[in-house]
Amino acid sequence: MAKRDLASLRSEKTIVLALLIQLFVAAFSSFLVVGLTSLYSPGSVSAGEVVVGVAGEHDDALVQAAQDQEGVRTVVYPNPEAAREAYHDGDVHATLLAGDSGGRIAVEVIAPTGSIETTLIVDQVRTLLEAVERTERIARADDLDNSPVPLPDEVNASPYFGFTYTVLVPLLLFLPPFISGSVAVDALTEEIERGTLELLRVAPLSLVDIVDAKALAMVLIAPAQAVLWIALLSTNGIGVANVPQILLVVTALTTLVVTLGLSLGVLTAKRRQAQLLYSVLVIFGFGLLTFAPEHPATTVAKLAVDSPTTTTTLHVAAYAVAAVALFVGARRLVARTDPEGL
Repeated sequence: MAKRDLASLRSEKTIVLALLIQLFVAAFSSFLVVGLTSLYSPGSVSAGEVVVGVAGEHDDALVQAAQDQEGVRTVVYPNPEAAREAYHDGDVHATLLAGDSGGRIAVEVIAPTGSIETTLIVDQVRTLLEAVERTERIARADDLDNSPVPLPDEVNASPYFGFTYTVLVPLLLFLPPFISGSVAVDALTEEIERGTLELLRVAPLSLVDIVDAKALAMVLIAPAQAVLWIALLSTNGIGVANVPQILLVVTALTTLVVTLGLSLGVLTAKRRQAQLLYSVLVIFGFGLLTFAPEHPATTVAKLAVDSPTTTTTLHVAAYAVAAVALFVGARRLVARTDPEGL
């Protein structure tokens, strides 16, 4: 029966399309990472030199910060009017007017709007202003009555690395479980609504056996996809460490959502109601995990980069225990359900 359910997925166009999209993402991940990172972190994309015109009382602070930033060159103008005119004439990409406001540096930014180039220019300008802010905080710390909160050290991490392991890898590994859970709801409720569940019971199978077979089929899909995605990522130069532990997390999460979906199918016996409840509960549950010491996406990311902590290991074990407990509870629920009432 599990083999029958797996074979029937070929006729589900939505599921096949979802799998093909994930296959495309995993197979061409090295190319997609560059394009998606440009949206995730525009400053990671080289767009040539950004020329910024500066003027005002504190233009020296802007010039000094720009000297330590790649891709930015400043042009100092004698007054704000000259800087504005240079921007309107197209001599500079943006203009920063740094004046004094009650002992603070107030910067007026003039930048273009409405193009991809604008995003890159604004990102460079923002980085420049953040550098000025950091410098001023350190320089003025002695003049404050209370000690300021220490600033974190600057980290020159690659945005490609961060995006790959905190967004791309978790996305590829978490989508299959959610899809499996949704398919599990349909696999059971459609049998009930079409009346084919009675035909299945003609064979020497109990309701528990039928639900177990459908759960087995849906649970096997996600880890199999995860193995394929990880293999494709590796061929694209994106290494993933601790594969057994990652597969355990994927399998545990898949078991949780599939068990939830099948339980809702037994309780409601209606496809629409079960799918609505499944979607709401999965979104709510995944949101609640934000308050856990470590989110599942963080757990997978740490395992993928081979930096697991004790908390990571405990979370992996907790997911496995929760999956087993929920599955056992669901089987008891199904065993107490009268098939004639479905």
